[in-house]
Order: sequence, then structure tokens, then C-alpha cells
Amino acid sequence: MGIAGHTRSERGQMTVEMAVAMPVLIAVALLAVNALLYVGDCAAFDRLSRQAVCAYATSPPYGKTTLASAGDVEAELRRSFSADNQEVNVNAEQCAGGYVRFSATLKFAPTLFGRSFSGRVFGVELPSVSHTATITVDPYRPGVIV
Repeated sequence: MGIAGHTRSERGQMTVEMAVAMPVLIAVALLAVNALLYVGDCAAFDRLSRQAVCAYATSPPYGKTTLASAGDVEAELRRSFSADNQEVNVNAEQCAGGYVRFSATLKFAPTLFGRSFSGRVFGVELPSVSHTATITVDPYRPGVIV
């Protein structure tokens, strides 16, 4: 058959193929976009969490006489990660030798190309994922990171 000589049974075949493939392509694109967003957020979170701990945990904040707590570090991180699909949590625990271990966790919920949704697209469930960055410091000697 030539280009213009389609038989009656071949008409609409491309439309049917597109209708079958389109949900799969959208799901794959959604997974790829969310994976890239998550990896980028994790890289920024690692850098910013370590900077916040080094800035707040090794010396008292301006105007205060006591050392910073996990709440101060968490407040700083929440300013940077304030999107609806991001949640930040910081814990501090005492370690041997007077060191303090800060564990910062970023919880990332997938989005539908920037918009929040129930977490399910075409039967594919996209669960929330989390990333933790841990740093141990000596709160009484600025710059000492263990």
C-alpha cells in the first residue's frame, strides 16, 4: 500500500496505540521528574544542614547566652525547605566525650509536576521518601567536627 492508500481496518490504529502508551509515558515522566527533584533537594539538604549545624551548634546565637538547640537548626532548615511537599525534622543527642550528634531528616512527598496530589497516578503509587544527614560536633570548640 502507498502512503495515501490505507485500508479501512488500519484507520485509527495510531490513535489506539497512543491511547494505550500515553498513561505509561506520563507515569514514567512523573517518576523521572520526582526523582530529579528529590536528588536535587537531597544535595541541597546535605549542604545546608551541615552549614546550619556548624553555624548554630558551635556557638551561642546572637543575643543568647546558651548554646543553640535542635530547634534552632530546624527553624533555619525550614526557611530553606518550606515547600508543601517537604518536611524537616532535626534531633540532637549527646554522645561520649561531650560531643553532640545532630540528625536532620528531609521527608519528600512526590508532586504532580509541582502540584500536590494523593500519591497515586494511573495505579502507580508514589510513596514519600526521606533522607537523613548526620553530623557530630563539639559544641564548646567552634570548628571541631567529628
